Amino acid sequence: MAPPARLGAGLALALGAAGAALGLRLLWARRRGQGSRPGGSGAPRVPVPVGVGDGAASVPLLQPEELLERLDFVLRNIAELRKEVEELRSSLQRLAAEIVSEVRSHLEETQRVTRRRRFPFPRERSDSTGSSSIYFTASSGAANTDDGESEGGYTTANAESDYDRESERESEEAEDEVSCETVRTARRDSLDLLNEEETHLLLDSSLAEGLGQLLQQADRLHDGDEQEKREGFQLLLNNKLAYANQKDFVWRLARAHSDMCEITEETEEKRSYASDGKEELEVALRKWDQSAECHQWYAVLCGQLSEHESIQKRIQTGYVFKEHIDKAIELKPEDPKSHYLLGRWCYQVSHLGWLEKKTASALFEAPPTATVQDTLQNFLRVEELSPGFSKAGRVYIAKCYKDLGNSSAAALWLNLASELPARTKEDEESERELEEMRSAWEE
Repeated sequence: MAPPARLGAGLALALGAAGAALGLRLLWARRRGQGSRPGGSGAPRVPVPVGVGDGAASVPLLQPEELLERLDFVLRNIAELRKEVEELRSSLQRLAAEIVSEVRSHLEETQRVTRRRRFPFPRERSDSTGSSSIYFTASSGAANTDDGESEGGYTTANAESDYDRESERESEEAEDEVSCETVRTARRDSLDLLNEEETHLLLDSSLAEGLGQLLQQADRLHDGDEQEKREGFQLLLNNKLAYANQKDFVWRLARAHSDMCEITEETEEKRSYASDGKEELEVALRKWDQSAECHQWYAVLCGQLSEHESIQKRIQTGYVFKEHIDKAIELKPEDPKSHYLLGRWCYQVSHLGWLEKKTASALFEAPPTATVQDTLQNFLRVEELSPGFSKAGRVYIAKCYKDLGNSSAAALWLNLASELPARTKEDEESERELEEMRSAWEE
């Protein structure tokens, strides 16, 4: 294939020759018309002066047959040059696509190496006992205190954690900026070679393919252990700049914030993760109000954030939680998780204490209401949609039957719950409740 410089020079020469030939042909036609007049000549061969001054050269005119042959030669050269230009353009397009693909693969490999370096060991933690009211908490005995009187060591530990978290965040932002600038540079250099329509098609297909793989990996890590949840959270953060306008990415990022809020131990970290995730979904809901997942995880994060608030604030959050869960069920009625969350809310409301009920009555004209029967119906709906969905859900069913005085049904669901593994932190807490209920009946 001819190099670009040769093609450009050849094309210029061809166009110049074509113009000169066309001028000669017009001149020939004019002179022939003059020759047809009386006294004229039919085939003039008069020399035409070219140039100026005394040294001007004379070039004889060509015969029509010779002129047409030269025009045909020029047109054939132009056609060949056009074909070579098309071949070169196709080659450059393929090269641009290969460059974009290689850059994306390199960035993904770099992110995997970064995650392995950043999370070499799983973080140790002790089991938490405060998540029994994640979604609607109004227990007067669980008031939050931050008096910092834990032998003077709380402030130091928290400061170190803040410092580490800030350093890690700065490192992540620097890596994100470098990665994004690399992608932008590669895309800018390659897309200059493509037309607008082909550019959109290439980017759309590339982004869609990368997003699909990313979401599958995020879902897998979300269903894993604590270390995998941390990796999933970091994976989504690293890709936020690229996919921040994608609905399915945004609610998964908020879900990852919820995971981090659940597995961390420090109160301020919990509050920070829940608050950041909630802010992500506040923006998302303004654009995607018909997304069941956005409403679902917004409710979850509101509940997690309310764990660190006053009784009044938690009761107010309970209304918000119920509103968004009802909307999620309306949009996606076959989702067992939404019914499970509503069952949790109903159970908490049906077991409110005297103080909480009085506070709710003083703050609102219509305080929240739910019964044990409402709770049972929601958890049975979960089992109908997805049998064995949750060990904790079956324990709740047993507790509801116990409250309703049906001991045989309660014992049956306790046995069914014992058959399921403890996959989440809440399942682990339900395992302890299950053993306590069995011990109480045996006594």
